[in-house]
Amino acid sequence: MSEKLSNKHSYTVPCSSRFRDEILALAASKHCNVADLARSVVLVVPRNEIDAYKDPGEPARDDRETVVLKSGRSEGKPWRRKPRLQVRMAPGFAIETIRKALALALAIERGHMSVGVESEAAKSEAEMEQEAQHILLRNTHDELERLRNVVQALHFEPLPDGVHTREQALYVLGFPPGSVADLNAVRMRFRRLATVYHPDGKDGCHQRMSQINAAMELLRRGVR
Repeated sequence: MSEKLSNKHSYTVPCSSRFRDEILALAASKHCNVADLARSVVLVVPRNEIDAYKDPGEPARDDRETVVLKSGRSEGKPWRRKPRLQVRMAPGFAIETIRKALALALAIERGHMSVGVESEAAKSEAEMEQEAQHILLRNTHDELERLRNVVQALHFEPLPDGVHTREQALYVLGFPPGSVADLNAVRMRFRRLATVYHPDGKDGCHQRMSQINAAMELLRRGVR
């Protein structure tokens, strides 16, 4: 399928409930949306690697979510449907490609895969022009830098000496340095990260979860 892009398109990506929740938590922890994650991977990972990556696939038959219909003759009634993610990207992508790109974002985050980000100097003018058309940039340089930052943020590494200061706690929970996050925002971020890193989960990380707990406690006490 041709992927020469023109306008943004809304994709409905069926996936398991677990995969949906993990992707939403990852996007929230990186201060971006699901489309940013997918576009970032498409930008820096060679297409043949994306194609070769295992597709997480559609949800199992018994994996369904319940939503309340908001319009039509059945307005207000519950409806059981496949779990899904809504992604706005340029037209021309296969659903499987988007799902694989999101799976790669999780793999990068968990250290299962590393990605090298090209520098501007290493790219030809033709390559830069192709990228600009591919992701419909209003401002090519700023948009590319923003997407690169998203990819680089996926490489979260635990602090070697633990969490002892407010700035370290903000870093672990994904808040910008020097930011003032209220307790509700801190608790929400903690819950989202815990769904990804809890050691009881399939891809949990004891060290990261310990630092998330320490950061939550430090910010809760208002330690500077």
